[in-house]
Amino acid sequence: MTMLRTANMDELPAHGLLTRLAASPPDLSAQGTLTPERISSMTVDNASFRLIYGCERVTPEVIDALQALAGQAKAVEKFVAMKSGEVINRIEGFESENRQVLHTACRDLFGDPPCHREASQAAADELEKLAAFLNALENKEICGPDGAPFTTLVNIGIGGSDLGPRAVYHALAPFRVPGRTVRFVANVDPDDAAGVFADLDLKHTLVNVVSKSGTTLETLTNEALARGLFTAAGLVPERHFIAVTGKGSPMDNPDRYLASFHMFDYVGGRYSVSSMVGGVSLSFGLGTDNFRAFLKGANRIDRAAENPSLRENIPLMMAMLGIWNRNYLGHSTLAVIPYSELLSLFPAHLQQCDMESNGKSVNVRGERLSYETGPVLWGQAGTNGQHAFFQLLHQGTTVAPVEFIGFRQNSLDLDRRIEATTSREKLLANLLAQSLALAAGKRDDNPNKDFPGNRPSLILVADRLDPETMGELLAIYENKIAFQGFVWNINSFDQEGVQLGKKLANTILAALSGREKPGPLSGAMMEAAGI
Repeated sequence: MTMLRTANMDELPAHGLLTRLAASPPDLSAQGTLTPERISSMTVDNASFRLIYGCERVTPEVIDALQALAGQAKAVEKFVAMKSGEVINRIEGFESENRQVLHTACRDLFGDPPCHREASQAAADELEKLAAFLNALENKEICGPDGAPFTTLVNIGIGGSDLGPRAVYHALAPFRVPGRTVRFVANVDPDDAAGVFADLDLKHTLVNVVSKSGTTLETLTNEALARGLFTAAGLVPERHFIAVTGKGSPMDNPDRYLASFHMFDYVGGRYSVSSMVGGVSLSFGLGTDNFRAFLKGANRIDRAAENPSLRENIPLMMAMLGIWNRNYLGHSTLAVIPYSELLSLFPAHLQQCDMESNGKSVNVRGERLSYETGPVLWGQAGTNGQHAFFQLLHQGTTVAPVEFIGFRQNSLDLDRRIEATTSREKLLANLLAQSLALAAGKRDDNPNKDFPGNRPSLILVADRLDPETMGELLAIYENKIAFQGFVWNINSFDQEGVQLGKKLANTILAALSGREKPGPLSGAMMEAAGI
């Protein structure tokens, strides 16, 4: 199949109209702009989530123009083609990965027919294999050397093999299997592994090593360190270590691993939470039913994202609002602020998912772009962030659009009514107030107390954070990122930008090991650093 071709964004007819509209966007702080009617009318509902975008600097005319731009870029058509197995991880005319992009197939298990039957069947087969393994653990057919069950799983991976599963496991803490714990080691800094393994009973610990290529330096180094700990404790690592890797990789070795589960070339690391990369650790820690509920939620959003109507498609609306802020209003950064302590690790996952995907400067034909692509994404849980960086958001010289995430109900039972309101009500009041305050501002004759306002934000809200809504939230952002890449006419699914530093690190390692002499620059840098 040949990928649907489109022009660059600035060559599409709607680009000129959006440029003209951006010359005089609505002023949210002006009297009469923010009205109850505006707030109630600027919403989109998909699955469990409602998107509220009345505090973005848009008008119905701007939304219509963004709808036209998405249509001219064939954003939804490309998304459907991606789900159906189009080879889109490629740069025309140049060496590239040249792969399908089928992370959505890992959760396309709840309708018939799936968009890509073969990939969905492969995912179902791995889930079945995982369920059998977990059942053997439950029945103590696979157990520690003393016959007691395994109670801890340590996930060793980095990047997409760590951030997503770690964030989801943290988010779904209320749904963990009693008596089981999952821990994560990513950094090649040995202090990371030392802290994780320090208080573990290794007899009852599994280690899940995750690397698609089976050659990731940081992961293999941490695996070797961990194996050494088991050996020193008189244990046989092969009875404790499992692997998630690509078929035929150096790690796809039954002599070294108690069990192996496969990830596939068409699933990129940062999009791999729905695959065995997340499946093994999340199913061990949360249970298979909760992991399947997570997949079901993601699939609900994947199906909703096929709707070409901007006003009925949350991921598409968020993508186009982001493009409006980035390309037409000139905002270079984006803050994602979940008003949920359970989601405190989610912005770190989104940093990789967004910036590794859309931090590109050439289009799908290898031509340099004349417009901006992915923003710098960052964030922290609210209300903590209000007491840290919200000063800059409200009164700083840089305008940073904000995406707020909130839930109407608690995930855990602990809450009390204090001074007439509950803690949850206080949390939600802060979320809503921050969005309104950023938009409306407050005029004051004292310049130190003057808030300019007119700063854009949106809100994603659902009833409760649970496995299904967590899957929905993940898919909202994954699909938003893909839509933006389609409109920018870039390949969002490779990551050449991470390779150069790795290659230079290998030359320095060769020098440190005595195998090679360092080059002039590497040698000077090593000397300057005192290593």
